[in-house]
Amino acid sequence: MSQIRRRKFLLAASALLAAPLAAAQSPAKVPRIGMLLPGAAPSAGEPSPNLDSFRQGLRELGYIEGRSIAIEYRWSEGKVERFPAFAAELVRLEVAVIVTSSAPGVLAAKSATSSIPIVMADVGDPVGIGAVASLARPGGNVTGLSLFDTDLDAKRLQLLKEVAPGLTRVGILWSENDLGMTRAFNRIQSAAQVLRLSLQNLGVRDPAEFDSVFQVVRAGQVEALIVTAQPFLLGHRAQILDLVARSRLPAMYTFRSFVDAGGLMSYAPSLADLFRRAASYVDKILKGANPATLPVEQPTKFELVINLKTAQALGLTIPPTLRLRADHIIE
Repeated sequence: MSQIRRRKFLLAASALLAAPLAAAQSPAKVPRIGMLLPGAAPSAGEPSPNLDSFRQGLRELGYIEGRSIAIEYRWSEGKVERFPAFAAELVRLEVAVIVTSSAPGVLAAKSATSSIPIVMADVGDPVGIGAVASLARPGGNVTGLSLFDTDLDAKRLQLLKEVAPGLTRVGILWSENDLGMTRAFNRIQSAAQVLRLSLQNLGVRDPAEFDSVFQVVRAGQVEALIVTAQPFLLGHRAQILDLVARSRLPAMYTFRSFVDAGGLMSYAPSLADLFRRAASYVDKILKGANPATLPVEQPTKFELVINLKTAQALGLTIPPTLRLRADHIIE
């Protein structure tokens, strides 16, 4: 073999040997998603309907967690003050997209970055809190799904009146730390006036205030309750459900997680459906879509959930017409 041919052979052999090594050292980059969530991380084997729906949505679009996509989870455990630090941490990790839930979550993410796209899975009033310029054209790095629907406030009050026909005074338990809920409180107050109901403000800022708030309830100043589903209240769900049970009053909850845990009833958009749809926003953004021009969508699927066991414990009779309209009955 001539020297020139020998040199070509050695170069070709070296290239063949180096190719697998280069592939092993330079794997295809997997996009990383940051999830900024208000609750607590589910324990091993525990179902997480919203998160499971988000993952299902990703699978339907061809993404497999741990293989073609990676997810960084940050859970606030109901402590909204943790959101800013977690959001900053996700920014430092240089995630491709941040998916978040609740008004405090999206505002913390928006404050942490103006360049990384942010997808809202469920935020009550994104325009009102300043997360987006408008639903049709968000205009910044935030888009996703909104819970905003003024009809829901009146609907929840109407459903309470069906369970307690003589109802005149309703208390609303909510977190005054949440800017989004401050605006929602005004909407609920307007809906109550239309239905000729007086609304008792049961706003809290600290867990220590729960006992004093429920002293007002037990004093007979309200005949029924509306309990919102903000991160702060979700973090104290067990305590709230215990206090509501001891008050022996009908209560309407914003989301079904309270009803699954023993609350009476809820009427709300399906969060599982919203989280599944949030996956499509992630997909579009990873494929190059600009969040500034991706319209914010509103809920299309709503659920009425009733816990008959709790109704029986309270001595309440759920009207047959209401039972027929329920999407889920817990017995």
